[in-house]
Amino acid sequence: MSLIKRSFSLSGHRTSVALEPEFWTMLTNIASGQSQTLAQLIAMVDASRNPDRPLASALRVLALETALRMAGIKQAEQS
Repeated sequence: MSLIKRSFSLSGHRTSVALEPEFWTMLTNIASGQSQTLAQLIAMVDASRNPDRPLASALRVLALETALRMAGIKQAEQS
């Protein structure tokens, strides 16, 4: 499956993120559920992520954690 690349302005600079279409759909749904735009959600994740974690990875983790929570699956504790 091919990746979809989208560009955003974060902290005054442009950046691009490439994700699978399913992740973009989930992130759009998360943003909508929080009455945010996708760009606002991306900026929030960017501002709160560990600097060692790439933005695309942080977005995938958010989508996965949200899906697990929606399914009622308990997440493993992070060490």
